[in-house]
Amino acid sequence: MNLKYSKCLGLAAVLYFTANYSAQQRVSDTASKEKVIEEVVVIGYGTQKKSNVTGAIASIKASDIENIPAGKPEQVLQGRAAGVSVVTNSGQPGAPATIRVRGITSFGAGSNSPLWVVDGIVVDNIGWLNQSDIESIEVLKDGASSAIYGVSAAKGVILVTTKKGKKGRLNLSYNGFYGFGNASKKLDLLNASQYATVINQGLVNDGGTPRFSNPESLGKGTDWQDAIFGTGEKSSHEISINGGNEKSTYYASFGYFDQTGIVLPEMSYYKRLNARLNSTHKVTDYLTIGQTLAYTHTKSQGISPNEEFGGPLSSAINLDPTTPIVVTDINSQPFPSDYSNQYIVRDANGNPYGISHYVNQEMTNPLAFQEIQRGRYSWTDDFIGNVFVEVKPTKHLNFKSSLNGKKSYWGSQAFTPLYYLSPNYSNVNFNNLNRVNENKFEWSMENTLNYQNKFGDHNLNILVGQGVYRYNISSGESLTYSNLPVNNYQDASFNFGISQDNITATGWDGVETRKVSYFGRLIYDYKDKYLLTGTIRRDGSSKFATNNHWGTFPSISLGWNINKENFWPENKIINTVKLRGGYGVLGNDEMDNFKFANFMVSGSNYTNSGNNIIIGYAPSTLENPTLKWEETSQLNIAADIRFLSNFTFTADLYEKKTTGILRQVNIPGYVGVPNRPWANVGDMTNKGIELELGYKKNWNDFGISINGNFAAVKNEVTRLENDIEFQNLYGFQSMGSVTRIAVGQPYGVFFGHSYEGVFQNQEQINSYTNSNGNMLLPNAKPGDFIWKDINGDGVINEDDVEYLGSSIPKFNYGLTVNLNYKNVDFMVFAQGQGGNKIFQGLRRLDMLDANYQTKILDSWNGEGSTNENPRLTRNDPNHNYSWMSNYYLQKGDYLRIKLIQVGYTIPKDVTEKFGMGKVRLYITGENLFTFTKYTGYDPEIAGRNNSDSDSIGIDRAYYPQARTFLFGANIQF
Repeated sequence: MNLKYSKCLGLAAVLYFTANYSAQQRVSDTASKEKVIEEVVVIGYGTQKKSNVTGAIASIKASDIENIPAGKPEQVLQGRAAGVSVVTNSGQPGAPATIRVRGITSFGAGSNSPLWVVDGIVVDNIGWLNQSDIESIEVLKDGASSAIYGVSAAKGVILVTTKKGKKGRLNLSYNGFYGFGNASKKLDLLNASQYATVINQGLVNDGGTPRFSNPESLGKGTDWQDAIFGTGEKSSHEISINGGNEKSTYYASFGYFDQTGIVLPEMSYYKRLNARLNSTHKVTDYLTIGQTLAYTHTKSQGISPNEEFGGPLSSAINLDPTTPIVVTDINSQPFPSDYSNQYIVRDANGNPYGISHYVNQEMTNPLAFQEIQRGRYSWTDDFIGNVFVEVKPTKHLNFKSSLNGKKSYWGSQAFTPLYYLSPNYSNVNFNNLNRVNENKFEWSMENTLNYQNKFGDHNLNILVGQGVYRYNISSGESLTYSNLPVNNYQDASFNFGISQDNITATGWDGVETRKVSYFGRLIYDYKDKYLLTGTIRRDGSSKFATNNHWGTFPSISLGWNINKENFWPENKIINTVKLRGGYGVLGNDEMDNFKFANFMVSGSNYTNSGNNIIIGYAPSTLENPTLKWEETSQLNIAADIRFLSNFTFTADLYEKKTTGILRQVNIPGYVGVPNRPWANVGDMTNKGIELELGYKKNWNDFGISINGNFAAVKNEVTRLENDIEFQNLYGFQSMGSVTRIAVGQPYGVFFGHSYEGVFQNQEQINSYTNSNGNMLLPNAKPGDFIWKDINGDGVINEDDVEYLGSSIPKFNYGLTVNLNYKNVDFMVFAQGQGGNKIFQGLRRLDMLDANYQTKILDSWNGEGSTNENPRLTRNDPNHNYSWMSNYYLQKGDYLRIKLIQVGYTIPKDVTEKFGMGKVRLYITGENLFTFTKYTGYDPEIAGRNNSDSDSIGIDRAYYPQARTFLFGANIQF
């Protein structure tokens, strides 16, 4: 591998550190000579001593996350595992995180999210989990450790193990917190007088007349950000019990989480209810049975979290500050006719909400918008569990059979009243009440046979297994009642008797996916010195044609504990050294069923000679019987070192190649099919380095453990179908595409025009010519951008674009410090990333009167005034604002103090008087400080959701994460 990371390695000093000072433990100077309990990590279908692991596995234990008050359990991974990128999709309550393991793996089929496996059950995410139920999280990062999961493992595998009961007396625990948060930052937007001045200047620059006669008289006007931002609250309560005896153990828990957002808190909320029961029963010496069962209910409402086409946040950014929030005297408004509609939305006092005369389309008064959204909600009910039987006929042989299942129900309800928010945003014909119900059942059955034995100095572990999987057994229905005799959500009901003409009902069934798998693994070591792991999995999927049903995914990894060699000298400097390396091939089939086929679909209707409509059928797409799996091969080389007794260091180098990427291809419109066909269209590589550094030491009442990680990745698209050079991706408003897939570039690279300054005078414009003496920018005026002639053809037009930077961070890191002195503990956690660009698309370009950030006040206003910001113009003949360019890109680097926590554990002699064991109280601050040059709300920007990789790094009005203060308690009885 040719890995060049000099720039990133220079940042290795910013390593992520975890300092864990344990006041409860006392370690003498001879601690290194004492027997150490061997740490065990979870691997696919089993466990293994960490010292003998040959793959790249990051392990996070319950003790690492139990004091972190996260709303979503996946967020605890952020900054705690090298090579695992965790980006919160938005600050909206209940928003999931976008998780990437070792970069972007595919740009076609499905998301780039890893495979989640909870207690052996494959699930879409772990947002339904109660965080306190988690015993451990293992991230299988390389091909060798992930290959046991075959076709599903190309994007990484995350194994979650929930807590089980322990024999002994019943133990009762409570974890809870309450807190409140606010926006940590607001944009610097123009006030009313500034806005009027800027609008006037733009009109004058284009030869028009000023609109506002006296801008100063308007004062500050309306601060729309103050109108939508409020105080969000967050609370959590979790109770668990566990216990058992020699025969049976049990673990049960109950949790409730409630959060309101900081943007219009009344319509931005998330509530979650959890319950869990895990049990294990030893029926005989050779027969064990058990089960896990979890139930989760959620209810939520939210706004569009990263959307430029309407929504409260985008409206607050774009609405003019001259429009009032509420109008108390319609006749005093400059345009009283705007308030004449009978369905205008009013506040509790009967006053109409303000309507902007200048900024329309989807932009509306956010408080009026909130009124018509009341009563809307989405909900989910998930039942997830398994039952298993283990039979141990001999000392060395173990058979396990498990039946896993997930039954999900979800839906939404929404009442749309009659309303008038603006001439372009209204519903004045009829109201409606809509209800959607959907359900899905998925199940699997896996059988494994494991043989484990020791022959002298040889240790052998052989696993063979078989699995059957059924996904997407689903259906749904939607019911809409229109023209109800009421116009508020409290009274709206499906019990009203209305005519059949006002009832709309639809239904649908999903298409089941079927998979069959056979897998095996060999783990061998000699004297815990020479280590070998080999796996193979063969998967069959109903998603492909008969000739491509099956795929085979092998891996091998080797390890060498050098310190166990006789030639290794006993010393106090280098204590242990393990070298390891592995190679594995993984797969991906994340696309809908039967995309290789061409189905006849209805919709091509026509009329006969009698003008009767005949339902017509036509091909849906072009067939592709050669469609096959994506394959991802990965090579990993690493070293694990312990030195000076208390330090640990790990370094991993990897190269990951994805070939045959599945994606829809563009075809000419004259082909005549409505859907683009699927094909194996491209290849991509990720090369990276991961570093971890740790330190652990205890002194009487004071101790320390420090761990650090730093990861860098280089992503590159290496091939596209038909040898094309690029394919455009996300289009931003009227600007067109701003990112593309391009050979030789990182996925989703920004592209556009580049400016070399601002014309200061007409003479400079006249002298900017091509080789023939023709002016390159004949429409330019002083104050316009000097665009580069990138392709050198002597003409500046839409073809003069170049690559402007990557939306994918080149590196990420974190920092955690935990200090404990006697009964007081202190923790700081920080994380960050860098090397990426963010496209700031907060302003609507098609709305000439939309508000601006105060940066616009620095626009060119005369020779020598600025060489960075163009003049104000509405016609924009030089495309200063309408062309995608480096003007819209900013550095996305940031370092965030994610969490600071101070805790106090009440002395045991005090708590025992009240029948309690450990009682810990704490105060936490979240997202307290963010160090960045990005001028938007938040530099931590993913796509629209965790499945959206095409628009990473595009800020369309990102819902910011709240700065929150929490007060909590951990109590054990």
